[in-house]
Amino acid sequence: MPRERGSGWLLPALLLLPPICAPALAVSVAAEDAKEQIERLVSQESEKSGKSNKINIELQEIVFVIQSQSNSFHSKRAEDLVRNILKQAEELGKELPRVLLIHQMDRHDGAWTILPLMHDFSASYGRNSSWIFFCEEDTRIQIVKLLETLRRFDKSKEWFLGKALYDEESTIIHHYAFAENPTIFKFPDFAAGWALSIPLVNKLANKLKSEPLKSDFTIDLKHEKGNGPHLTPVPEFCTDDLNAYKAVNCATMFSNFLPVCGDPVKKEDIFVAVKTCRKFHRDRIPIVKQTWEGEAAVVEYYSDYAETSIPTIDLGVPNTERGHCGKTFAILERFLNHSSSKTPWLVIVDDDTLISIFRLRKLLSCYDPNEPVFLGERYGYGLGTGGYSYITGGGGMVFSREAIQKLLASKCQCYSNDAPDDMVLGMCFSGLGIPITHCPLFHQARPMDYPKDYLAHQIPISFHKHWNIDPVKVYFTWLAPKMEDSFTEKKQRRIREDL
Repeated sequence: MPRERGSGWLLPALLLLPPICAPALAVSVAAEDAKEQIERLVSQESEKSGKSNKINIELQEIVFVIQSQSNSFHSKRAEDLVRNILKQAEELGKELPRVLLIHQMDRHDGAWTILPLMHDFSASYGRNSSWIFFCEEDTRIQIVKLLETLRRFDKSKEWFLGKALYDEESTIIHHYAFAENPTIFKFPDFAAGWALSIPLVNKLANKLKSEPLKSDFTIDLKHEKGNGPHLTPVPEFCTDDLNAYKAVNCATMFSNFLPVCGDPVKKEDIFVAVKTCRKFHRDRIPIVKQTWEGEAAVVEYYSDYAETSIPTIDLGVPNTERGHCGKTFAILERFLNHSSSKTPWLVIVDDDTLISIFRLRKLLSCYDPNEPVFLGERYGYGLGTGGYSYITGGGGMVFSREAIQKLLASKCQCYSNDAPDDMVLGMCFSGLGIPITHCPLFHQARPMDYPKDYLAHQIPISFHKHWNIDPVKVYFTWLAPKMEDSFTEKKQRRIREDL
């Protein structure tokens, strides 16, 4: 499966053309809904304080765009951030700014890639705004500091601002770009927030009229390369923890902890399916048993050969060199028909996936298994021309039982046993109108394939591939349960109470 391909142009580091998480967008029914919801939030905040606000054109000139998702857990977090932004503005005596949620602007499956929205941004805000500021649902913004920071840049010029990341060596997830010196290419860390000046937004919108989106695969949105204005690093865009000593100098910060919404789900509530084949029984399966298998209560290994010493289960699907769609759908059917109906979650991983079931149990406390949840690291295919998003299989795919029931009831299925399973699943769920849920804590590649600064504000759940690494060492370095995990959980609960 050609996961490593991708193309793009215009903004190096981010804005791909062809692969987040609105009041004036009249062309979109969803955008009108967004307008109504944001206006309700604005009204609620105004009614609470009863204060009259002074007009401040600077804050009015910023359009905040939260890279939100439609899953109930994520949409609530995004709405909490909306309220925080509006509350800050109100306490400062400033007119409430415009705040948009990406998932409410989603006219097709590619809105999270941002570029498809450039025309709407330009048409709606091209004359009465100066900046579009993008952030994630866990980004924390200090409005005063953000205004101070943006004042340093001439709003009449083209600017692409953010916290700069770079690869220390060329990597497969970035198509081995800039192989001679990958450090020269800077791309933004979305967690810190990033900004486009309106002149640049207008330029992009006009460019897209003559050169439509043509991408095939979207792998890492923030890095997708091209020709255009370079990223300008902004030191005030930070990913430091809210309580870090450096936070006083930051316009943005990031809640860099693993989401926990209650007690971790029980071990017995997660069924783990490992895809393997006979030729990997001797080298990959022992790694699983040395590392994360003990964290799971229920693990089954699915192969093309039944071997009792492991044990493996032969599903009657011949092994294929790629794709494995037939095997994956057989696993889904087996889970639905043969596992306990009380088991709400299924996780499908490759035999060279390294995963923390301990952390996954915490994460899943935030999701409702009665909803159709399909969770993992999001990629995209053909998003510039309609396409669909999908969960890349190497980092692990998490399904609620409800999602599997809806999928199999739809009769959507593989067109061949060696079809790319993750892409077929993405296509099927897209057809059902069930959005996938992106979590950046799942990783399709190895730790060395990601910038150190990017991983520094993560508590990862998975990595993938054993190539040129010691997988046991990687697991115990990055994923194994540690004493500090319980400390971090207590700390983050205190932070949430403060917020």
